[in-house]
Amino acid sequence: MLGNLYPFWAAISANLIAQIIKPLFRYYRTGKWEIRLLIDSGGFPSSHTSMVSALCLAVGIQEKFSSTLFAVVLIFSLIVMYDAANVRYYAGRNIQITQQLIRDIQTLTTIKLDDPVYLLKVKEVLGHQWFEVFGGAILGLLVASIMFFMR
Repeated sequence: MLGNLYPFWAAISANLIAQIIKPLFRYYRTGKWEIRLLIDSGGFPSSHTSMVSALCLAVGIQEKFSSTLFAVVLIFSLIVMYDAANVRYYAGRNIQITQQLIRDIQTLTTIKLDDPVYLLKVKEVLGHQWFEVFGGAILGLLVASIMFFMR
């Protein structure tokens, strides 16, 4: 049924399932519904990681784990996971620190930072902690495995 597009559909499915899990997991942890998590980045599990890990396994199964294509997809997947847990995570932390510094300067001094750039709403959560990336990888591998046996 999925044919040659099995890797594509495994990756898309893993991404969508991860996005659906995010608000459910948040509700489980906090008791609050945050439906916006259906379309947000960040949080548990990493949808980027679930997508690339499903793609990687599906390509390995379909094209063989010794293929050049699998090697390329594996390297691509590792870059995405590293980026999610390091570069994007720390970019979000830097935004939080900068916004706190702006609040502190305005509270502790008479300086008024009224330039519009200081008033911009900037998303604080961009990336993931490592356990969120790991959860996304496990989810992606599960989705690709289940879809392989269902095809």
